[in-house]
Amino acid sequence: MSASGVQEQWSSRMAFMFAAVGSAVGLGNIWRFPYMAGENGGAAFVLVYIGFVALIGFPVLLAELTVGRRGGGSPMASLIKLARESGKSEKWAWLGHLGAFGGGLGLLSFYSVIAGWVMAYIVKAATATFAGVDAAGAAEMMNSFEASPGVMTFWHLAFIGLTVYIVGRGIKSGLEKAVIYLMPMLFLILLVLVGYAMVAGEFAKAVSFLFTPDFSKINGNVALAAMGQAFFSLSVTVGTMIIYGAYLPKNINLTQSAAMIVVADTGVALIAGLAIFPLVFAYGLSPDSGPTLIFITLPIAFGQMPGGAIVGSLFFILLTIAAITSSISLLEPAVSYFVDKLNMNRWRAAIMGGGIAFTVGLLTVFSSNEWKDLLPLSFLGLDTIGGVPANFGKIIDFTVSNLIMPIGGLLLAIFVGWIVSRDSLRDELALPEGGIFEIWHVLIKFLVPIALVVVLVAGLS
Repeated sequence: MSASGVQEQWSSRMAFMFAAVGSAVGLGNIWRFPYMAGENGGAAFVLVYIGFVALIGFPVLLAELTVGRRGGGSPMASLIKLARESGKSEKWAWLGHLGAFGGGLGLLSFYSVIAGWVMAYIVKAATATFAGVDAAGAAEMMNSFEASPGVMTFWHLAFIGLTVYIVGRGIKSGLEKAVIYLMPMLFLILLVLVGYAMVAGEFAKAVSFLFTPDFSKINGNVALAAMGQAFFSLSVTVGTMIIYGAYLPKNINLTQSAAMIVVADTGVALIAGLAIFPLVFAYGLSPDSGPTLIFITLPIAFGQMPGGAIVGSLFFILLTIAAITSSISLLEPAVSYFVDKLNMNRWRAAIMGGGIAFTVGLLTVFSSNEWKDLLPLSFLGLDTIGGVPANFGKIIDFTVSNLIMPIGGLLLAIFVGWIVSRDSLRDELALPEGGIFEIWHVLIKFLVPIALVVVLVAGLS
């Protein structure tokens, strides 16, 4: 790979689609979406979420793919090329640095800790550890895991190591091979779990919960939650879709591809809800149990149901696959930069990027136990963030999720909507003036920046 472009490309549209959908489909779809829906009124949240996916998620996704393929290099190189082409400052390259390092590696650092936790629960499920467990037992199981820095570090390292191995092998031998096998496996397991939920769970109640909206439940908080989920669920603003676009041949229709990615991503989130909520309702559990839905609520159900060890194992394998297809995309932008600018071979670049994410992730690991009460910003009077103690882990999570990602998305929308020439955009998208192009351009130029300012302000309040 050179500074001006990339040498490798996806071997087929299917490979690209699997990779892009895999990047978008992660823990945010199968872990975060169900509990967000549970906390925010079920179908009311789903309805607003789908609207924001169409109005915000799709325009930003298409913008990133367009920048990537037009630029043909790492996020930084692509931004420089488009800025130069439009007669603007090359300092826009800093947006690429913000996404690849602040967003990509920053998000990977704590994402890997959660994903390692998921891997550990595969073993717990397979060994029937959940058998007969009640709410107190499931909570104790989770608390015991969090209190063990050595165990958390082992699984964090295992997940980062797997990510580095796949990315280090390159596009065709690493990323493509991984997603071509893993994505069909993910869809198959998800469908098997839905089939089981139809037979063993309260499926009709779950369908009603997810698809029969009570419009009285739609309020400002639900709208903000749905907007944030729509924005974060598509793997945008961290440089992933820019570099994936750079690997994309010119004969692929970007608009159609972006639409298919959005539909697949949203579909997986909804199907995950149909796999989870029938079991939650069948065993009298609470759908609004928040982030603990996966690690406390569902293990209770797995421990009570026939064949729970098998179903539980499949579920956590599903989560691990979703996590790995996203994590390789989070690492890739930084790796492409190291190869471009530092002339590293791909293996060294992957190890360096993974090493940074692993090291920063240790702050999250120890914030769950040894450093739980260490509040590094207390000298500024900032002891809590959102009502949660402001330890290292919370600060990293807040900085990436509430600052870097919304700011990155806002700057990208400004760059594409106001800096890049319309002619360059229309040429890359192969769209005529007016029609679809005009709608997209208006959304990316006006609506998306306004929405992201709202997300940013809400996240800081």
